[in-house]
Amino acid sequence: MSELRFEDVTVRYGGRRRGLTAVEGVDLTVPDGTIVGLVGESGSGKSTLARAAVGLTPVTGGRILLDGRPVRRGPLQMVFQDPYSSLDPRMTAGASIAEAMPRGTRDRGAEVARLLGLVGLEPDRAGMLPAQLSGGQRQRVALARALAGRPEVVIADEITSALDVSIQGTVLNLVRDLQRRMRLSMLFISHNLAVVRYVSDYIAVLYLGRVVEYGPADDVLLDPQHPYTRELLAAAGAAALSEPDAVADTEPADPHHPPPGCRFHPRCPIGPLVLADRDICREAEPAAGGHRHHAACHFAAAAAEPGLVP
Repeated sequence: MSELRFEDVTVRYGGRRRGLTAVEGVDLTVPDGTIVGLVGESGSGKSTLARAAVGLTPVTGGRILLDGRPVRRGPLQMVFQDPYSSLDPRMTAGASIAEAMPRGTRDRGAEVARLLGLVGLEPDRAGMLPAQLSGGQRQRVALARALAGRPEVVIADEITSALDVSIQGTVLNLVRDLQRRMRLSMLFISHNLAVVRYVSDYIAVLYLGRVVEYGPADDVLLDPQHPYTRELLAAAGAAALSEPDAVADTEPADPHHPPPGCRFHPRCPIGPLVLADRDICREAEPAAGGHRHHAACHFAAAAAEPGLVP
């Protein structure tokens, strides 16, 4: 069993006056052997949560647990957005992969060849430097390096966003195949809901450091309960049709000074700026319980009514 759980996790940078709370009170579970897609706009706290999980960013409050115990670095491995900067340019692909193997690993050369095969690369790529590889090949090497550590959970942070569109689908297919073959638990992070929907069993939506909706992928995608999730879906559809961005025109609030109450209310198409009787959205922060998909919205049922949201 390899269940990753975030319990009331808060991450804050800086001091009280000028500090930034990047993640606040996040409760999120990555069930054993599943992919949870974490989606949200830039600045929502996705990468902060990922870095906290692997110990690269200290947690200000709450706990991160693996199978009920505090997380150690070894069982969690992270694949970063930019495969070129995440690999040492002076080390060959094989050396980078071998470096991540546990002590006592026998015949590292054979293990490197096996891992390269798992990610769809020929063994001769082991002798190449990152600069000699394409972007897609570098990201495959980064995946092989993560797998070399024999992780129980893999954190994939925007791993396709730096790749050409023609390569993204190949890498996503590889991720899905590896996860199923190895029964890994995975937190797959992206700002692109179309990418997340392709690989995920569950989807969590993050907005200004808080999870606003979480549930099985099909349920969230077919019947979203939070208006922000509906806006992201509309944006994903518009992007597929090469149309302008469909997310609300108003920019997200300053994360240094998030609005009171529901953090989405200044942009919400069913909130107090549109409907006069919804002052509660300005005054009280919505809980993530009481609605389907754990939607943190005072009017989640109304958000799903036809005609209220595009």
